[in-house]
Amino acid sequence: MAAGVEIRDIRFGGSAASWEQLPDVALPEVAFIGRSNVGKSSLINLLARRKNLARTSNVPGKTRTINWYHVNGELLFHDLPGFGYAKVSRSLRNQWLRLVSSYLAHRQELRAVVHLIDSRHAPMPLDREVMLVMRPRPVAYLVALTKADKLSGNGRAKSLKRTRQVLIECGVQVPVTLCSAKTRRGREELLGHLAAVINKAALRRTATGVGATAQGRP
Repeated sequence: MAAGVEIRDIRFGGSAASWEQLPDVALPEVAFIGRSNVGKSSLINLLARRKNLARTSNVPGKTRTINWYHVNGELLFHDLPGFGYAKVSRSLRNQWLRLVSSYLAHRQELRAVVHLIDSRHAPMPLDREVMLVMRPRPVAYLVALTKADKLSGNGRAKSLKRTRQVLIECGVQVPVTLCSAKTRRGREELLGHLAAVINKAALRRTATGVGATAQGRP
């Protein structure tokens, strides 16, 4: 990871069930998105080197709001609701979808999206939709293949190959990182990819003297 860039302090900031409840501060944001039970909270805990910062659960659909975390007083991590979980009402699924779609399309301070995919499975149709949505977006886009400890070396190689192939089919070429909350695999690599995004945003704020500002509305 880039010298001098490390998660020194991270704390829970709050939760938002609607656009109006999102934090209204001019800090760069990194969003974590993926299917339900793919391991978003576990990955945030891995990056933070904290066991229980983000609450994890074996029950899909546990995260039902956008939860955010203050990092070093310099940026925000946003844990988005998992998509594709069927055992909730259609109206609730649609509510999550609208919130996440609006966030990705209109959030002014969004600087990077980390798209989590279970390394044991090929990207699913909803994963492809995320890839297509992110293709024209002017923000950094990264893919993290989670639960890599559950695969053999050959299995991990196959997972990387098929995910990169789907990305190519969707017209996207971005970094793909194998991750494991259990073995801590991928932490430094993923933070290294994010370092340039964080540094670039910090330099821009310093140059422009940007302070707190209202976010755009969808």
